[in-house]
Amino acid sequence: MSGLFGNAAGANNTQGEIKNDIPLNQPPEDSISQIAFSPQSEHLAVASWDKKVRVYEIASNGQSEGKALFEHEAPVLACCWAPVRLPPPAPPSSHSAQNPTQANPLFPQDGKKVIGAGADKAARMLDLGSNSTTATQVAAHDAPIRCATFVDAGAGSPILATGSWDKKVKYWDLRASNPIATLDCQERVYALDAKSKLMVIGTADRYINIVDLNAPQKFFKTIQSPLKWQTRCVTSFTDASGFAIGSIEGRCAIQYVDEKDAASNFSFKCHRQSPANTSNTSNVYSVNAISFHPEHGTFSTAGADGTFHFWDKDAKHRLKGYPEVGGPIVSTAFNRNGNIFAYAISYDWSQGYSHNTQQKVTKVMLHSVALDECKPRPKTGAKR
Repeated sequence: MSGLFGNAAGANNTQGEIKNDIPLNQPPEDSISQIAFSPQSEHLAVASWDKKVRVYEIASNGQSEGKALFEHEAPVLACCWAPVRLPPPAPPSSHSAQNPTQANPLFPQDGKKVIGAGADKAARMLDLGSNSTTATQVAAHDAPIRCATFVDAGAGSPILATGSWDKKVKYWDLRASNPIATLDCQERVYALDAKSKLMVIGTADRYINIVDLNAPQKFFKTIQSPLKWQTRCVTSFTDASGFAIGSIEGRCAIQYVDEKDAASNFSFKCHRQSPANTSNTSNVYSVNAISFHPEHGTFSTAGADGTFHFWDKDAKHRLKGYPEVGGPIVSTAFNRNGNIFAYAISYDWSQGYSHNTQQKVTKVMLHSVALDECKPRPKTGAKR
């Protein structure tokens, strides 16, 4: 079967291959903080410590070309895209006047607006659908903004949620200069993700705040992470029934929101390596990124050990494991169809400023997802 980049990489049942993965052209000049695909097109946003957000167009043969760039005043720590939403159909009418129930024309939800947020305590937006090359500031905090995502809070326009080290999550209607609501968290916000009506916030001291976006101004539930060490990432399931947590201790946790599903919660070890000639010692690496496949609901983990893996949470099974890529993987993303898996390789700052040397690899790789790589395991023993 021909893959996106020609022939998809062949692999055995559990070991995947990366030899056909293609590097992004002209990557950032400093460490990468986050990558994100557009929900509308094959465009990839890359946020970097070099104070820039770059946008690349990915061709069908896997080649890439820079299409846009905007700058912050300090390192960029997060990026995301505005969602795509079709306007409601107009009711039958013989009049040519505009229907007031149509989507707001001042902010069309066309998937062409990219957000960057970072250490300058600001979030900025660039509209690729316009001719502008200058980003507009759309959010502000009293400390660096660590994460940003769009949420479905029932408003007529998309709402941007930003999480900061000032211990706050703020909601922004991008047509206004002030936040429309603020959530006060227990500690600094380290991770944030949303899907449908679920938003999950991970903070310092291992707090996990769950928000029902039908009531976005309060926490639906707060738990302590089941993982014993610092939270590195949180990612919502594709069906919004729960979320995954990654920590610095080489563990991943699967958590369901509804109490009736609590028996399905579990955690597992990953991104650990045993040194040669040892039997009772493991090197433990941070789980830096978790991404869910948009169609299959399976997920990836990627870590400071420089490997990534695909997993089936329902079968509690690893689908594929991949060899080391030459440096820590700091961020990952599937494209809208799930046939491209992008992973960013760069220094992850786990050893401090002094270890960020010129010898560190900084690049983004594009992996063509073969048909069998992310499909869930077939269920056995089911009766029809």
